[in-house]
Amino acid sequence: MTTHPPIWTFVLCTLAVWRVTHLLAEEDGPWDLIVRFRKGSGDGVLGRLLDCFYCLSLWVAVPPAIGMGNGWIERSLYWLALSGAACLVERFCDRPETAIPEIQFLEGDNPCAAVKNER
Repeated sequence: MTTHPPIWTFVLCTLAVWRVTHLLAEEDGPWDLIVRFRKGSGDGVLGRLLDCFYCLSLWVAVPPAIGMGNGWIERSLYWLALSGAACLVERFCDRPETAIPEIQFLEGDNPCAAVKNER
């Protein structure tokens, strides 16, 4: 019988994958070490990998997936699931703040019953 890790292990690994991926792809890091590493990587394969959260999450998800799964099929599923879950967290956290739309009234419209049109 195969034992699966508890759901909280998956959640913790998802958050860890997101955190490490976000650090490497989006943040400067302590003493600007990460941003210098990204700049030093140039335009090669490694540089392009560090510029893409989604690509990088696939690589960051490998070690926890290996630790969570039993056999290559299970490890492959955990690998994709951890990367996908980290991408969902990124999409959720990376939402731009939406501005409140400005309400424009046409001439003659009365926005409030308490406001009287002065003509």
